[in-house]
Amino acid sequence: MASRANQPVLLGLGSLCAAALLCAGLTGRAAAQAPAYQAPPTYQTPLYQGPATIPRPAPVANVPVASDARLAGDARQTRFILDLDRPVQFRAFTLADPYRVIVDLNQINFQLPAAAGASARGLVKAFRYGLVMPGGSRIVFDLTGPARIAKSYIVEAANGQPPRLVLEFEEVDRTAFVQALAPENRPELRPGIAEAHAAVAKADAPAAIAPPTDKRPVVVIDPGHGGEDNGTEAGGSDVMEKNLVLTFGLALRDKLEKAGKYRVVMTRTDDTFIALGDRVKVARKESAALFISIHADALKRGEGDAQGATIYTLSDKASDSDAERLADAENKSDAIGGVNLADEPTEVADILIDLVQRETKTFSNRFARVLMGEMKTTVRMHKHPLKSAGFRVLKAPDVPSVLVELGYVSNKADLEHLVSESWRNKTVSAMAQAIDAFLAKRLATAGPGK
Repeated sequence: MASRANQPVLLGLGSLCAAALLCAGLTGRAAAQAPAYQAPPTYQTPLYQGPATIPRPAPVANVPVASDARLAGDARQTRFILDLDRPVQFRAFTLADPYRVIVDLNQINFQLPAAAGASARGLVKAFRYGLVMPGGSRIVFDLTGPARIAKSYIVEAANGQPPRLVLEFEEVDRTAFVQALAPENRPELRPGIAEAHAAVAKADAPAAIAPPTDKRPVVVIDPGHGGEDNGTEAGGSDVMEKNLVLTFGLALRDKLEKAGKYRVVMTRTDDTFIALGDRVKVARKESAALFISIHADALKRGEGDAQGATIYTLSDKASDSDAERLADAENKSDAIGGVNLADEPTEVADILIDLVQRETKTFSNRFARVLMGEMKTTVRMHKHPLKSAGFRVLKAPDVPSVLVELGYVSNKADLEHLVSESWRNKTVSAMAQAIDAFLAKRLATAGPGK
């Protein structure tokens, strides 16, 4: 996985917005102040950029389109310009360690050039963009150092030019930056965002919570990454891990639901950024009998070649250097979403760090062995197929959990398998058989529901 700035533990999006600094301004008669942020209705729009062998989701109509983005300026002042087909509502704020600027918007259909955001300019090292929650998109700017948002505004269409979102960054020292982040200077969570969260939770409730009469064991499938967090990439960013694992996770869901033995819950069903802590919370809220996180690894050039599937369980001490590398990279995924991790509630931190129960570890290790036994008959496995490390996403204290690396996108043979429907179907079948074998034995002694 790509190296990312170290972060301790995740805050949810709501807490992020509550702790963030809202910075908006006006300049000139051509600039119009962006109205207060109001989250739009729920939608589903995967930002698909994968190969033709993976199904491409249909576009969503009546959504603002961003057609181009560019940076200008120098290391003292830098301007970002986003071309749109209509004005949008937004809010912008800064975060420290690492230094970032976050822009939350209504849903945007990003149709930017392939290389947009990859090049540094002035105060901005790079920027990324994507879906971050139902009804909202996000742009995350990685900064070279402390900076403030001097101005942020919408320019209306004029003289044949499209509407534009403009952000002007200005270099400041560390002291000024930290003072700007002081709690007394932070805006409260805007009602529009709070109401949007409540509406999304209410809308999702019928699908996420089974009726009391449904006593089937719950299996949670967790496709890694999503939204602006692409995960590993191959073929000049043509193949993204987030798309590969989502397609695989949906296929596994369909296989299990067809059998009818389990109630299957997905942590994401589209190209949405889901924080690591929220993935864990899904498993705990559903009293899941099993949590399976799906990923695809990669090695950087010069680090050699590796291939085959690997199954990881939780351990405070990594089983080897590769496992430690992967866990460190995965645990930094929240930084990609631009979230602030400084104020994580104690009870969540305890869940994610301290309260891993010994019995749960035993069940997780048992399932990992069963899964390896089934997969090795149909899938190429890594030379060391069972490993362990401190993955945050596996730290639910009462849910047996594994993280499956389906293969290496950096390996040509593995990549051919990962985009193959035939390979995917065989691997899904092997996983389904392992789930059957594990839960049948466990439920025989534990009873239904767990």
